[in-house]
Formats: sequence, C-alpha cells, structure tokens
Amino acid sequence: MIGPVAGPETGVLVARAQALAVLRIRSAALAVALLPAAVAVVLLAGVSMGRIPDGGGWSTARWAVTGAALLALALAAAVTAVVVRARPAQSPTVPIPEETAPDLYRLVRELAERLGVPAPSAMALTPDCDSWLEDRTHPAHGPPRRPRAGLSRPRRRSGAAPVLVIGSPFLWWMRVAELRALLAPVVAGTGPSANPDIAAARRFVRGLDAAVAVAAGRPALAFVGGVARLLLHSCRDHAARMERGVAAAASERAQGVDYGLRIVAQEQVGLAYAGWDRLLNRVALPAWRMGRWPSRLDAGVVSALTELSRRDRLAEGFTSRLGERPACDLLEEPGAIDEAASLLAARLFHGGPAEPGPGWSPVAWSQYPEEVVDRKWRLEAARLHRVLDDIPAPLAPALAEAVPESVPDGGVPPGLTGGAAGGAPVAALPPALGAAPGAAPTVARVLERLTGPAAPGVAEELEARLTAEVAREAARTRPAADRSAFGAAGDAWVDGLAPLFPLQPPRSGRELLTDHVTAMVCCAAVDTAGAAPGLDWLDGPALLVGGARRADLARTVLSLIEDGDGEPLRAWLGEIGVRPEKPVRLV
Repeated sequence: MIGPVAGPETGVLVARAQALAVLRIRSAALAVALLPAAVAVVLLAGVSMGRIPDGGGWSTARWAVTGAALLALALAAAVTAVVVRARPAQSPTVPIPEETAPDLYRLVRELAERLGVPAPSAMALTPDCDSWLEDRTHPAHGPPRRPRAGLSRPRRRSGAAPVLVIGSPFLWWMRVAELRALLAPVVAGTGPSANPDIAAARRFVRGLDAAVAVAAGRPALAFVGGVARLLLHSCRDHAARMERGVAAAASERAQGVDYGLRIVAQEQVGLAYAGWDRLLNRVALPAWRMGRWPSRLDAGVVSALTELSRRDRLAEGFTSRLGERPACDLLEEPGAIDEAASLLAARLFHGGPAEPGPGWSPVAWSQYPEEVVDRKWRLEAARLHRVLDDIPAPLAPALAEAVPESVPDGGVPPGLTGGAAGGAPVAALPPALGAAPGAAPTVARVLERLTGPAAPGVAEELEARLTAEVAREAARTRPAADRSAFGAAGDAWVDGLAPLFPLQPPRSGRELLTDHVTAMVCCAAVDTAGAAPGLDWLDGPALLVGGARRADLARTVLSLIEDGDGEPLRAWLGEIGVRPEKPVRLV
C-alpha cells in the first residue's frame, strides 16, 4: 500500500519503484528461460577445456542439458513472439481530428502547458461518463487480436504521448470551464506516462494481458497462455500500486488548476452519470430493441439532465449554468460527432450493426413519439394478442349449461367439433369468453382473461409464452447484428475493441406481461380517447392525455396482473374515456 504523497514527484517515485519491481519479474523470467542454456554452455566449455571427462555419464548429462536448453529457448521464443505480436485491447471511441475541434485541442494544450506535462497526441470520444488516457500505437506487424478486458491498454512507441479519451456526455452537459477543470488531473497523467521505466512496465503487463487473450481457447498455445497468466499474476499487485502512484502524482499536480471549479465539475459528473443512465435504459433501449437508434443521444442528455435538475431539489440552481458556453461548442460539427457517438453507443450497449441500413435506421427526437413509442406499443399489443390466441380457454359455465344432458361426459353437442374447448369450433364460442382465436384485439378481452372465471394461472401462462416469443424474435434478429458488430455469436467484442457493459439483464416474465398489457391500454387510449404517444426524458415512452403525461396507469396494470383485480384499470379507462370493447389498431 502507498501512503500519503507529498507532491507529484513523490507519486512518480512510488510508481517508478513499482515499475522496477515489474521489470525485475520480467528479468527473472528471462533468467529462468536462459538457465538451461547457461548450464549447457558450462558443460560444453568444461569438456573443451579438459575439466570435464568426455564420456560416460558426463556425456549423457551434457546432451540432456543441451536438449533441455534448446527446448527452453524455443518455448521462450514462442512466448516472447506471442507477447510482442499480440495487440492489447483498445477502447471503442469516436476519433476527433484536430481540424474538427481546433478550440478543444487548443484548450487541452494550454492546460498541458500550465501543468508542465506533454500534451496528448490526439483526442477521442467515448459514449460513456468517463475520461482517461489511452495509448494507441501498436507494432506494425501482426494481425489485430482481441484480448480480454482488464489491465490491457494498447502498446505505444517510446516518446509517443497517449490519446485523451473524453466522455461524450461531458461535452454536451458541462460548460467549457468545468470541462477544463475536469480534464486537468487526466491530462496531468501524461507526465508519469513519459517515464521510461513506467512505460516499459506498462508495455510488459499489457503484452502479457494480450497474450493471455490470444492463447485462450487455442490448445496449441496452452503453454504460452499458462506462462503469460503466471507472469501476469506475479505482476498484478505491483502494476496496481504503480497505477495508483501515477494517479496520485497526476492528481497532486492538478491541485492548483481550477480547484474550485473541479469541485463543481465533480458534482456535474454524478448528475451526468445519473441522467445518462436513465436516458440509455429508458429512452434509447426501447428504440434499439425495435431496430432504431436515436441519432442525438448527447443532445438528449442535456434535456434529460435539465429535467432531472428540475425534479431533484438537490440539483436546484444547476440549470442556470445553461446560459454559459457548453463544451460542445469547442467542436466544429457537434451534430456529426453526436451521431457517430450515438451509433457507437448502440453498438456497444445493444449490439447493433456498424452502419445504418434496413432494420437499423436513425431516428430524430422529434420523430421518436410516433416512430418509436407508438410503434413499440402496437408491436407489443400485437404480440400479446397472438399469445392470447395460443392459450386455450376452458369451457365457461355459460357454455357448459348449454350442453345437453344427453351428451356423455367429455363429449360435446353435435356441431361443436374440431376446435378449442373440447373440440368446439372458434365461431361457436360466445364472444364474451374472449377465448376464440382470431377474436378482435381489445382491452376488454385482456381484462376478461385476467379477471374472469378462468383467470387463475392465465397470467403465469402469458408470462411464459411472452418470454418464449420475445426470445424467438431476438434469436431471429441476433445473427445479423452478431456478424456485423460482434463477430461470432456470443463474442462480446466490437472489431477487436474492448466493449462497455450491456445495459439491462433480460426482462422477467412479469415485466414483459406488464409492458404488453400497458401497451395494449395505451393503444386503446390513442385510438379511442384522443391520447397521444409522448417522450419523457427520464422515463422513456409516455402516454399524453390532454397534453399531460399520465403516469398513474402503471399502478392499475400491476393491480390487474399481480392481484387479478381489474377494477382500478376499469375505473382508469372510464376516467380517460377509453372504450375497452373497441378493437385497437395493430402493426
């Protein structure tokens, strides 16, 4: 553990000491590989000088040691070749050439000069709320590899400054002065990165990490992978302490730069992360699931965070910042950069294709309610209607009383053959039962199935069938996305780049049923009560009645599904003026 540091130089000294420990492990590994060769050389020299007899057991030992030395050298060469040729993981980003953001480059260079450190070699954006330095230079030879996430960062040439990666939500939400204060400790990290010992240790650790990934799943490289894992495990603690020392040195160096603004900027980081998470999970994810990707996610985060500031009393006063110059003004074409970052976010968080095309097209915020919200509701209403058709309803009491007493148990009256409910044809069942396949898609039908005499077990059956239906649809659409974005199915990499984490786990059956029943009700409200689809920046799809959002629908739907109580929903429908017996329009 490292203790308190007195200044940036102390942090660098701590980091350098740990870097030397890493390099000693590398030297020890080399010594072990060369030891059999050294012994063989001693034996051969002893024979040539007459110090060791040439024959008998000494001859056998000499040839055995020589063979072992050749094998050790061959294995060491194989490990070295894989470590050198393997390309460490590179974070997926949107590059920002200097000609597209001269003001941003000027700001960072002035900041680096003020800190007394080298300026980053380039800049890029990540669709996440984070910022860091990343080496982007690789060996000129060897095909690209896909190492695992972890300590890996791309290898860099001696003297090449790392790339500054900036979270795209920061550029749109933060003001210019706040961004400069936020980036100060990050840019300060270019100083320790220039230390030769730290750079060499980082190259060694990253090479080992990449070699482990290259050897994974390849029996021919099992030995290489084992050696790389052993060395990586030996270096792990020293590498972690080295990085903590680098971070401490960078933070200490940046203390005198915009210290007051750094406190404000850190508050904005927490706010930005909360709003960005809500925007991705509740606004972008529904669009991604239906093959659309919002093309202005970063612009949307401003609206989401403004709404969050308005709702959260702790955030009062933050909206006054919007009168200051936003950091995205440092870009020449913020719209084009936003679109590229939005597409990359869709690829990383959802697995969409790399380019727009059929079934994967951008959508503007002005089009979102009609092209995403309304379509999502109608797709889910259609799916619920199909699943209801697949669930046979038992013979209701009204129909059972109509069966003649002369009909044997288990039989049906003449004409009621070949269909649901004991062979009855679809047209013969009373519409009130809501059980006939092909019946009109109405809210009344859903209410009847979930609250009627045959309601017990229907919700569970619907949940299971909806889960299976959604899984089948996902399986039909996944292969194209896998080939274009992730390579092989289940391979969580994007063109050899380390991915970000996925957003949400698969929805449960109860969540799916709740979403689908809500969608059916919303469709009926739009079709029969003059409601409209809308967008809430923090909660996603919303139902607008008279121009105002109605958030009380969820409670009535939960009462229906969890308790089998349809009265709250019936009362809500009556209040809004929805006609539950009226068929809804499906996609």
